[in-house]
Amino acid sequence: MPAAARSVYLTGLESGGGKSAIALGVAELLSRRVERLGAFRPLTREADDPIVELLRARYRMPGSAAGTGPTYRQAAALIGAGRQDELVGQIVERYHALSRDCDAVVVIGTDFGRDTGDPHAEPALPDELAFNLRLATELGAVVLPVVDGHGHTAEEVADAVRAAYHALSDGRAAVVAVIANRVAPGVRLAVDGLGVPVYAVPDVPAVSAPTMAEVVAALGATPVLGWGDDAMNRDVLDVVVGGATVPTFLDYLSDGCLVVTPGDRADLLVATTAAHASGQASVAGVVLTLGVPPDPRVARLIRRFDAAPPLISTSLDSYDTVAALTGLEGRLATGNPRKVDAALGAFESNVDVGELSRRLAVTRSDRVTPMMFEYELIERARADRRHVVLPEGTEERILRAAEILLRRGVAELTLLGPPDEIARRARELGLDLARAAVVDPATSPWRAEFAAEYARLRAHRGVTLDAAGDQVGDVNYFGTMMVHTGRADAMVSGCVHPTADTIRPAFEIIRTRPDVSIASSVFFMCLPEQVLVYGDCAINPDPNADQLADIALSSAETAAKFGVTPRVAMLSYSTGESGHGIDVDKVAKATALVRERRPDLPVAGPIQYDAAVDPAVAATKLPGSPVAGRATVFIFPDLNTGNNTYKAVQRSAGAVAVGPVMQGLRKPVNDLSRGATVKDIVSTVAITAIQASS
Repeated sequence: MPAAARSVYLTGLESGGGKSAIALGVAELLSRRVERLGAFRPLTREADDPIVELLRARYRMPGSAAGTGPTYRQAAALIGAGRQDELVGQIVERYHALSRDCDAVVVIGTDFGRDTGDPHAEPALPDELAFNLRLATELGAVVLPVVDGHGHTAEEVADAVRAAYHALSDGRAAVVAVIANRVAPGVRLAVDGLGVPVYAVPDVPAVSAPTMAEVVAALGATPVLGWGDDAMNRDVLDVVVGGATVPTFLDYLSDGCLVVTPGDRADLLVATTAAHASGQASVAGVVLTLGVPPDPRVARLIRRFDAAPPLISTSLDSYDTVAALTGLEGRLATGNPRKVDAALGAFESNVDVGELSRRLAVTRSDRVTPMMFEYELIERARADRRHVVLPEGTEERILRAAEILLRRGVAELTLLGPPDEIARRARELGLDLARAAVVDPATSPWRAEFAAEYARLRAHRGVTLDAAGDQVGDVNYFGTMMVHTGRADAMVSGCVHPTADTIRPAFEIIRTRPDVSIASSVFFMCLPEQVLVYGDCAINPDPNADQLADIALSSAETAAKFGVTPRVAMLSYSTGESGHGIDVDKVAKATALVRERRPDLPVAGPIQYDAAVDPAVAATKLPGSPVAGRATVFIFPDLNTGNNTYKAVQRSAGAVAVGPVMQGLRKPVNDLSRGATVKDIVSTVAITAIQASS
């Protein structure tokens, strides 16, 4: 463990630039490599600094690992009194108090405020660049300058990059890279000779656009219709003022637009709702001005639509409403995970995180914590993007997870189901699924081909072509056939289907690998301090010794593939030679087979669970074992034991159980719990994509 935290200092040369989004990306990168991450803001304008609070919540930092220095008012007062050294001393003291328990710290520099003449406004500081440079030096931090590319040409951004680098390096700062943020999409920067990499992160509307919730706050508006979390998280990409006749007005509606109109314009309200519900334009919302409510008859009509945009009311007129919205930008915050995912997707797609990590000289921890495991999944899946089919395309949790996966660039996706219904559900939820392919098994031209192939595969079971045609119309069979025929690399299902409905098609069509006698599964058990692997807890009721050995070998292979060093415990109700019986003998034979097939693999068995995890118990029951007391892969003797144990640990220890993850199939198909959360689905798709790539 390092003697002191490694810190990276993010600073700009002017106000704006989106340091928060870059800080989030850097924190995500570091979270995959260190156990204890911290966040620090030298100066703050608010009691609870938004970006610090976001990093604290997202990366589960203890209170001591995330904090701020003095306020801008306190800083300005000290500088004005000629006491800048005292100010720097306070900041350095707070930083070191925070960093003592961290392996790495993200430091977000000052905001470069401007004097406006308003005595109530937060004061600006003199020569903030020099101030940030001094702080970075005093904190012993490497520096990552962030240049604002919004509204600038490629040449202007390149000049700003050079200026930032030289201004900081001439001041003896250890510059590791330069990031130009919010550049115009498609812009390529030609900046040579700096000696450090330059990354250009494009302007992504889903990051910078305000949400409906932020619009409500800016206008002091009140809800009228369609109020809810989904509606309030919609991104506002444009503002359309309703003043024209309906035909002309409809020409100006676009996805993400906010309609501003008086509440008595019934024609525009009905036209907007109809355009939104029909899919002509996914409207973010409607602002009713002048405090005029819609006619009750119009309100009743709007409520009858299956999907309607949210309506809010403000006392402002249209001119003042538009003025209040001009320049309003979205803010990264804990309450808006969709915006966070969009920001991370933009960062990870345009920054070489491996190169930046090396330049930050961050050493990966020997241990695999749950957070590191989770973010490693995303990183690895992104590195070799695969195509995953999701048969349950109309399920809300699947749609929400799909948007996250697409924004983070984790996988290419195909959703199965009626396109109109999927589009309607996406509009209702305010989701952007434009990059997902949608296929309806009921009408797909692939169905005839799939039926013929399925009939061939199952001819030995007497399956006719007509029967096969009916069978492949089922979404899970259709998705499995997509994987079998190479139209997708992998499949994930199970949100609304029993395990058998997901796994049976895989056994019938994809089948097991030739080197594996039995397909099985594991759960990744994410405990507070480590990740363990449990198998088999979902598929095989009572494996024999040969099958149990196969399950152990497959589980060890899966563990290693996902960064968990395999030390295999073959579990039983007795340890070593202390007990005998049919069940113990089965485990003993399976252990011997594992050692025979993989002499290099650390394995112990039969062994009780306490001896497998507790070094003190291990020293008594199985002294000298390289596995006892430190096992990472646990093989249960039967499904009854495994399923009950994983659920007991999940509930009583607060563990997150990721899985079941299938192993031994020729191509990956994974099952979801019917209680799976959106986060569970994202992790399972990432795991499945990694399986497909390897």
